[in-house]
Amino acid sequence: MPPGGDDAAYSAPIFSQNGTAHRSRKFGWTRYFHRNSYHGALLFNVGAFVLPALYGTLVKLWVADIDSSFVATTDVYTYIGVVAEVLNEGLPRAAWVIIGDRASRSAAQRLGLTHTLILFQAVLGLLMSIAFFGGAATFAEGFVPVEVRAASLTYIRISAFSALSSAIETAVAAATRALDKPDVPLLISSAKFAINIVLDVLLISRFHVGRHQPSINLQAGIQLTCNMAASLLGLGYFLWATSLKYWRRLQTESGHSEPNSDGPHGVELSGRETIRPSFDALMVLLRPGTITLIESAVRNALYLWLVTTIVALGSTYATAWGVFNTIRWGLVMVPVASLEATSLAWVGHRWGAWRHELGETTRRPSGVALGTVLRIMKPAFVSLAIALAVEVPLAIFLSFWGARPFARYLSGSDEVAQVTAYMWQTIDWCYIFYAASTQLATVLLATRPKWYLYQSLASNLLYVLPWAIVCQVKDFSEHTAWTYHSLVFGGSLVFTFVDVLIVDALWVWTLVTGRATLETFRTR
Repeated sequence: MPPGGDDAAYSAPIFSQNGTAHRSRKFGWTRYFHRNSYHGALLFNVGAFVLPALYGTLVKLWVADIDSSFVATTDVYTYIGVVAEVLNEGLPRAAWVIIGDRASRSAAQRLGLTHTLILFQAVLGLLMSIAFFGGAATFAEGFVPVEVRAASLTYIRISAFSALSSAIETAVAAATRALDKPDVPLLISSAKFAINIVLDVLLISRFHVGRHQPSINLQAGIQLTCNMAASLLGLGYFLWATSLKYWRRLQTESGHSEPNSDGPHGVELSGRETIRPSFDALMVLLRPGTITLIESAVRNALYLWLVTTIVALGSTYATAWGVFNTIRWGLVMVPVASLEATSLAWVGHRWGAWRHELGETTRRPSGVALGTVLRIMKPAFVSLAIALAVEVPLAIFLSFWGARPFARYLSGSDEVAQVTAYMWQTIDWCYIFYAASTQLATVLLATRPKWYLYQSLASNLLYVLPWAIVCQVKDFSEHTAWTYHSLVFGGSLVFTFVDVLIVDALWVWTLVTGRATLETFRTR
């Protein structure tokens, strides 16, 4: 580990003014909450995640005012996002172990990898959007209740291009967080939220301007426009504030005959280096990216398979499930996701620093001191403690007081509110295990992606798949379905927690005993 082995050793800015590594000279609260620190990054991430969650809640209120029967239709946007997530969790989730390695890669190399990632994901997002647009009717058959299926086709076609906007947004957000620039995803979320709220209030709320009749298709058009505008705004800001400035610096230094020290630990940069997207950079990202793509594809395929059984039970049950998701993603997941993103970045930094000191060509290190291993894991432990401190009282509050009135407020239906409250009160405690396992899994994803894949496959193939098959062959009614669905969704969270604990323990054991064989992702 670098001298000191703690946050101070990892708090150097990515791009220093003179191209050399140095510790921040800021002291007190300014340094403590700087974006290059764990706590500062966490604050930025909370802001970036809470705004989309808040807007997702407000959308259901707008639509409930228009026609409460279409609340379930708005979940189409979520399910398109789940399919797009397979691509968005492929290469972008490789950013933590590749772009986040600021110890062994120069700033130019990391920017080149970032630009390659964004370009590749944008192309994939466009292709997926076209596929969704063309297959709107088929998509509706699986994910829209039959009562509103025909009227929802236009909504699906408009929302189809959210796959493109989310691909750009996710790639930019993951890469910039790995670059210790969490202000970029915060800018994207802030712009999206502000523009969406203004246009929604003006055009589709009960206080809208004009005499037109608001519709869910108008809401979808507004949402798509704002998402695309915010994604491009965030991308433009990143290119202007970071890439353009660094490109100019490279141009200035290109005439120098001697290499220039760049980035932490004095990684050398020659004037011939470029930050442009390249095939070589794509190959670097593809190795760990393929691992995370497989993991996401298996997990989300099983989830969507289960969703089809939920939608088939009718509008009330499907709407209740959508409102349940709004509660968990809008309240429960914001702190969990914020802590996960922060932990991923900082575990990735520490792992990269240790690998740099160990030597990139060393694949079978001798026994690693337990203290060193625990220092690498420290950000995950901090995130775990914060997650439990937030999620436990939140789960208790929702179960006893908040779930039913909140569901009634979102759906406009007493029947839906009753079903939603029952869903939440049945498995609320399981999300405490989810919060814990998510933080502990960051150790695997940010260091050894194959191990992250193994624990996910174990959870999904050994637990979720058998129950998913039962849900397909069992003849359900609205009154009996949740007995099985709660075992699938709630039980999988508990199973995953135990699974992650075991794999994390094995991860530590292999390093401490010298049995680990480390992957290398450097081909350039």
